[in-house]
Amino acid sequence: MSVLDDYMVDPRLSLLEKTRIQAQVLVPVLRALRSELGRERADAIVKQALRDWSKQLFAAVGDSVDGGPRRKWAAMHSAMAEITEQAVTVEMRRQDKEVLEFDVTHCRFAEFFRALGEPELGALLICATDFDIAAAVGGEVSFTRDQTIMQGASSCTFRYKFAPR
Repeated sequence: MSVLDDYMVDPRLSLLEKTRIQAQVLVPVLRALRSELGRERADAIVKQALRDWSKQLFAAVGDSVDGGPRRKWAAMHSAMAEITEQAVTVEMRRQDKEVLEFDVTHCRFAEFFRALGEPELGALLICATDFDIAAAVGGEVSFTRDQTIMQGASSCTFRYKFAPR
């Protein structure tokens, strides 16, 4: 059992499969909204809805994990790493009590959404979750990312800093 079981809905599905199912629904809805409202307005509505959903979801997941903020973050981060490991290639840069830094150098999620012509949707469904997981534990863990493959870079930069204990 994983802390992300509710997020995954069916733990037998990979996160990539789950994401493909979401895209089968979201892409036609997004395109219909764009046709009716224009690209800018439709994208803004979908972005806000997906951001609100993700923030609420990961805040609830964090609340379900026993322990302090770092323990909650570690549980969510580890669970997310476990469900994404088959779809990404990771190069570790630094890992100690102060920071965790790694780069994703290959991402099947990015390939999928770029092939659909919807990398912004992929960034909302996949990439933004890292910010929400860090935010769910307050100021104990900060997260920055300067670039993503989803948005055309050669790698995704993951930079976590941990508050002193």
